[in-house]
Amino acid sequence: MIARFKDLCLDAADARGLGSFWARILDGEVVDTGDGDTRVDPREARSGAESIWVNQVPEPRTGKTRVHLDLRLADAEPAALLAAGARLVREPDTEIGWWVLADPDGNLFCAFPPRDDTRPGPFELVVDAADPAAQATWWAGVVGGTVETSGEGYASLVAAAGFPWDHWVFDPVPERKTVKNRMHWDVDLTEATPTALIRAGATLLREPDDDVSWWVLADPEGNEFCAFAPRPTQ
Repeated sequence: MIARFKDLCLDAADARGLGSFWARILDGEVVDTGDGDTRVDPREARSGAESIWVNQVPEPRTGKTRVHLDLRLADAEPAALLAAGARLVREPDTEIGWWVLADPDGNLFCAFPPRDDTRPGPFELVVDAADPAAQATWWAGVVGGTVETSGEGYASLVAAAGFPWDHWVFDPVPERKTVKNRMHWDVDLTEATPTALIRAGATLLREPDDDVSWWVLADPEGNEFCAFAPRPTQ
């Protein structure tokens, strides 16, 4: 294992507004970090889940959302999500059994009907992929876990180190990635540098400098992620 899943980050034109929205629908607490960004902290520790960081960026969202969360609803309809500021994009139909919505910044996410064996809230992180099995296998080599493939073409990574939800899903799409992802994930390295990640096939995009203390990399399909050096032990 090279790293552990750490947290999610979301770019935003209005970090305060978007942070407040996600805090409302996830029953979290929004924190102003003092630098224009916000952070959504969970009210309770759920499987070691960390915060969602909402980062102020100058560029608007363009292109399709290639990384999104799937949420399990507490009620039979997504009325609470719409009241919080979500926009309905697609109703369930004969092809899909869930609602597609967008947050105030236009980022898509999916909402699924309640299930007795699943608590409300996020349960899957979904990433568009040209080769889902290869992507899931590559990330399993980084953060551990088991790869499960499906007859529909998607692949899931289960029980990855530090991953707080049930499934990390790589979903087949025909189009290639062309712009920076608005949502990305961070990892904590098990070693002091990302050398093993780069040897495994990651691309280094940015070294630590005066502005950032972490490495920015991309996986084999170009999905950006940040890697942090191990935290000092107490």
